Amino acid sequence: MVPKRQSYRNLKSLGEAQDIFFSRFRDLLAATESIPVRAACGRQLVHAVKAVRSVPAYNASAVDGVAVRAASTFAAFQETPASLAAGTEAVPVNTGNPLPEGMDAVVMIEKVERLPHPSGDRYEVREAVYPWQHVRKMGEDIVRGEIILPARHVVRPYDQGALLAAGVNAVEVFRKPRVLVIPTGGEVVPPEEAPDPVPPGKILEVNGQMLVSLAAECGAECVLNRPVRDDLGTIKDSILGGVASGYDVVMTIAGSSAGSEDYTPAAFAELGELLVHGVTVMPGKPTLLAAVQGRPVVGIPGYPVSAAVSFREFVRPLLFQLQGRTAPEHPVVGAVVGRKIPSKPGVEEHVRVILGRVGGKVVAMPLGGGAGMLTSLVRADGILRIPATVSGLGEGEAAPVELLTSEKDLDGRLLVLGSHDLTIDLLASAVQEATEGRVTISSSNVGSMGGLLAVGKGVAHFAGSHLLDTDTGDYNRSWIRKHLPDADVALVTLVHRHQGLITPKGNPKGIAGVCDLVRPDVSLVNRQAGSGTRILLDYELGKAGIDAAAVAGYRNEEYTHMGVAMAVTSGRADVGMGIAAAAQALDLGFIPVARERYDLVIPTPLLDDPRIVLLLDIIRSDAFKAQVLALGGYEVGETGKIQLT
Repeated sequence: MVPKRQSYRNLKSLGEAQDIFFSRFRDLLAATESIPVRAACGRQLVHAVKAVRSVPAYNASAVDGVAVRAASTFAAFQETPASLAAGTEAVPVNTGNPLPEGMDAVVMIEKVERLPHPSGDRYEVREAVYPWQHVRKMGEDIVRGEIILPARHVVRPYDQGALLAAGVNAVEVFRKPRVLVIPTGGEVVPPEEAPDPVPPGKILEVNGQMLVSLAAECGAECVLNRPVRDDLGTIKDSILGGVASGYDVVMTIAGSSAGSEDYTPAAFAELGELLVHGVTVMPGKPTLLAAVQGRPVVGIPGYPVSAAVSFREFVRPLLFQLQGRTAPEHPVVGAVVGRKIPSKPGVEEHVRVILGRVGGKVVAMPLGGGAGMLTSLVRADGILRIPATVSGLGEGEAAPVELLTSEKDLDGRLLVLGSHDLTIDLLASAVQEATEGRVTISSSNVGSMGGLLAVGKGVAHFAGSHLLDTDTGDYNRSWIRKHLPDADVALVTLVHRHQGLITPKGNPKGIAGVCDLVRPDVSLVNRQAGSGTRILLDYELGKAGIDAAAVAGYRNEEYTHMGVAMAVTSGRADVGMGIAAAAQALDLGFIPVARERYDLVIPTPLLDDPRIVLLLDIIRSDAFKAQVLALGGYEVGETGKIQLT
């Protein structure tokens, strides 16, 4: 079959697509089943449940003591105790024992004394009791025939105890939805079967596992199919097989766009009704929604973030509905935007953000990267939705953020912005380990200047910076005086590190230094404007009398040292400026250019914050310094030293 390029069919807004999809399956519920109460925790009841027996099933003592007729104790006082015959007028009982015939109260053991008597032992009772005192009356907790739990109730551990006590051993619940996930594409390979290195053109199938686990969090049972090739007949057969096998929901992965090899839209249309082809949401635009033989079938986009958005907006609510439940609302926190977030009008954007409580307000900083950046989901604390009617959010604007973590976790969160360095990641791991997760670090790589300004604006707890003063050779101090003249900040050295030119292993083009960057056969990968590395490169170019415009690739930017190293590894560039540790991590060549000081810029009042105190203790520890040295390309002689207060 000759592939044919398609087009999106009347893109729908997110709200429109949800209305179309959920109205079509409004009354769809999973089948029901009877299961043991012991296995019912977390399951949704179909009907109300009535008690089979009363609880307690008999009148029982609520304390250890003696059972009596209450009237026989009315004259009892501490000074003039009532004397009752043991075994007839006063019968010993323990907690839970049935109340003996004719008795209607229990005197606590502390209020009686058994004494020998010629005619038989007697109990001296020093406190009067009223009828049914210290007695759990029959049916006091549950009465046979009454409703214990209502219909559509989610069974909790306490409920299981009550059901078993009331004689209910099995309950009818909605069956867990059965979900089939079908990855598509001949290039897709299960990670366990992939060679190392992964051959060009092959893609590791990881979205399937993410979707399976997301479905499990919604109470579903999910099966991950082996990837199927890009072929209309094969894709149709896989979907029909899932429907015929009784799966409640079928998800396909990839092949849902409008490209020439995207067969999924045609498969959906030929098998049933293609309800929605494309949604005006980013990421997630290529989502497909269809009905096949009365079953919901969802085409999940191939990019990981798009896949997560598509699941979140369409599959998650459906899975809860199938169990007779409404999907729990995501917790929301009010935040202020730490830096401008542009967006495209006409498209609802779901922006991944990191969050931190700084100076009494929650700050949201957007994470970079497109729909293929799986790590942006890993690092994200929340999702900020920008409506289709808005062209972005300005710095300082307030906006609600849907949390992917708990709001309480934000109290232990340290927000660090600025220059990227591998030791920040090392520090974040050490802090989290030392506090058993109570204190965490979230970072965003916005360059040294961006971090410096963020501290000045009060939207970061601290920043990483290595801004070179080209006149003095010093780092950071003059930049702080210039851009934060009124700020009360401290400079704490994290490391000294070696910056230089990263080349492929063996340096095949024989690059000797900055002067070779103007060669016609050499292509550069640069760091973003405002980064300390970019400033260093510009300084070195200036010293060599080189115009940046003469350097091929000068506008080709990456936001991290590892990004630069990967660009060189992949062949996208012949050389890039970066730290020695990044070159060593990927086994690349390295030509030293400069030794620089990388500092943490910390507001002075925060030096007494217990989280910062802990941070500095870790930085100054021998264990941390040893880990830094193991990375290569670092010096720790001044690590932890306060350079400026």
